[in-house]
Amino acid sequence: MGRRAQERGEAFPRAPTREEWEAMGPEERARVVESLPGEVTWDEMAMPEGDRHFWAKVRTLDVLMGYFRHQRRKVYLGAELPVYYPGERRFAPDLLAVLDVESHERDKWVVSHEGKGVDWILEVHVGGDRKKDAEYNVERYARLGVPEYFIYDRARQRLEAYRLPTPEARQYTSMVPERGRYRSEVLGLELEVAEGKLRLWAGNALLLESEELLARMSEKLEELRQRVEEEARLREAAERRLAELQAEVERLRGGAR
Repeated sequence: MGRRAQERGEAFPRAPTREEWEAMGPEERARVVESLPGEVTWDEMAMPEGDRHFWAKVRTLDVLMGYFRHQRRKVYLGAELPVYYPGERRFAPDLLAVLDVESHERDKWVVSHEGKGVDWILEVHVGGDRKKDAEYNVERYARLGVPEYFIYDRARQRLEAYRLPTPEARQYTSMVPERGRYRSEVLGLELEVAEGKLRLWAGNALLLESEELLARMSEKLEELRQRVEEEARLREAAERRLAELQAEVERLRGGAR
């Protein structure tokens, strides 16, 4: 977030405060939610950081969506979605997750309307000033009560992670990695930086990206095709040998007569 955007924060749309929201009726609340923009301005966003930023975000979202698609628990996952906390300046994190809510498509997340705040945030940092992600957002997300906040510094190939020690706390404690992995209690997964990528683990299982899954399935399909062809060759050879033996038996029978 640029200094100019912070200085002009009051000019950007905000959701009603809790008191204002409680004083509204259902129709007025619906109108307010509809009126809140589903996008943020260039003044509010960091400058574009190229493919390394884009693909780190997209691949991580892809892995998370693939994993939670097979879980019974409902999880909403969003990327650069405008988030409106009561009376607060909006923000749009690179990735976010909210547990136990419907996963339908959204243009924005209005906390008062949805009934709960964001549970997990990931910001990807590639270049420029790290203060937004590493200082300002650490204070801000903790103050808003976001349980976990991860920063993937792709330029340095480092991961930082923060957690609220209690639901009531409003100051993060730094997570300590175990064997190089940070445990997300929110996601039920472990995260690490390995081989130039942000990797996610479910227990001892590495979660693969869609392209990696497709490549692995293609390899298994090719192995199966080769096995079937080999079995067909063996069957044909066995049938030929059987025919030869039957012919030899007939020849011997004929000579014995």
